[in-house]
Amino acid sequence: MKATIVAEIGSNWEGSVTKAKKIIRECKKSGVDAIKFQMWRAEDLYTTSHPNWKNIKKSELTFSKTRKIKDYSDKQRIEFFCSAFYPEAVDLLESLNVKKYKIASRTCLFKDPFSLETLTKKSLTKKPVIISMGMGGNKEKIKKLFSKNQITFCYCISEYPTHFKKINWKKAINYDGFSDHTLGIIAPIIFSILKKQNNAKNIIIEKHVKLKNSKGPDASTSIDTNELKQLVCHIRNIEKMKF
Repeated sequence: MKATIVAEIGSNWEGSVTKAKKIIRECKKSGVDAIKFQMWRAEDLYTTSHPNWKNIKKSELTFSKTRKIKDYSDKQRIEFFCSAFYPEAVDLLESLNVKKYKIASRTCLFKDPFSLETLTKKSLTKKPVIISMGMGGNKEKIKKLFSKNQITFCYCISEYPTHFKKINWKKAINYDGFSDHTLGIIAPIIFSILKKQNNAKNIIIEKHVKLKNSKGPDASTSIDTNELKQLVCHIRNIEKMKF
């Protein structure tokens, strides 16, 4: 079994390219395979009356910042990719030669502005897609749309944080990806062991990651980079296990 471990930065870079670079450096040291950001326009997904509006707007990933972060990731030799929530974001990411795309649970509902247009653009790239289905959505419609892409569906519960007892392990092991929102690192370790026992060849683990002093909206449900290093170490050992 080979696990692709993805550090989901989310809003934990707090709109600062300097902080983004620090997180990327620490994620590289931890041994993860990739780092993931989110490209959305605040006004498309939230109202200005949202209690976290200022922080949400602050951590909006602009085109200029995306280029800087992608360039730095390349220099650090760590893969950069994104969840993109509007069509123009896909155009930019294509110009930056990303290798894959993430599709968030909420996008699969086709309720946000430009969801269908954005997913269609991603499908036309024919690049691999990682899809979280935590909010439901029409899986068959998604499969049809991405019939020419390599798809990895992720088991996901869209609650922040997710209570450990809510994980349905019998259902989870039918997925080749796990986008985890529980506190700590135990859940992805258990998922990795179960997939190893089931002779899985390739899996994807996604976990929200922060610096110790992060204060963004995602910080309270993210692990820090020291915990990330421990997670990577455990999963690499699981890869080598023999049953």
